[in-house]
Amino acid sequence: MKRFYKAATAEAGRILLDGRPIKTPGRADLAVESAALAEAIAAEWNAQGETIDPRNMPFTGFANAAIDRIAPDTDAFAKGLAVYGESDLLCYRAEAPQRLVERQNALWDPLLAWARRRYDVDFTVTPGIIHRAQPKATVDQLAQAVFARDAFELAGLSPLVTVSGSLVIALALAENAVDLDTAWNAAVLDDLWQIEQWGADAEAAAALATRRRDFEAGHHFLTLLAG
Repeated sequence: MKRFYKAATAEAGRILLDGRPIKTPGRADLAVESAALAEAIAAEWNAQGETIDPRNMPFTGFANAAIDRIAPDTDAFAKGLAVYGESDLLCYRAEAPQRLVERQNALWDPLLAWARRRYDVDFTVTPGIIHRAQPKATVDQLAQAVFARDAFELAGLSPLVTVSGSLVIALALAENAVDLDTAWNAAVLDDLWQIEQWGADAEAAAALATRRRDFEAGHHFLTLLAG
């Protein structure tokens, strides 16, 4: 839609357009507890041109989702993320070529080692892509780590999980156990390997760039929440 306001501001956690509170799509006030996040959301609105493009406003989108979609049933949303712990990307390994096997070991083993220490769990790591059940204690412990988060934290965690296909990567990044680049390289290791071997076409490159943008936005959102 066309831009209908002159300026956005943040005031006591609320985001205002020309002094009027912004409403979520569900007609609730767009309000957050973090002053840093409120300022970032206001900056998104101020950065819009003549036309408002929601694709350039990820923090607004995450906050809207937290308020309208996640908060009414936080447990249901958390359950949808926790299920990734049953088939985590890091537990399914290539059998060949050896260089790929070594790269997976180098990037993925430290993340699993961190999760073992952090949550006192173990993992079933298997070659190939056929599903192997994880220990129930592992699934339960990882699920608890997700269910402990509030609606806004879940909103930021969601793209980290869904983009990577790994609950372990998402939790490690959310808890600052790894930096963004390390988490991203682990998440797209197989994609980057394929590009190295066969090259990347424009469509694949665009899709990977979109995934990177969403992944970074989720991480930045969580950082702002903590700020």
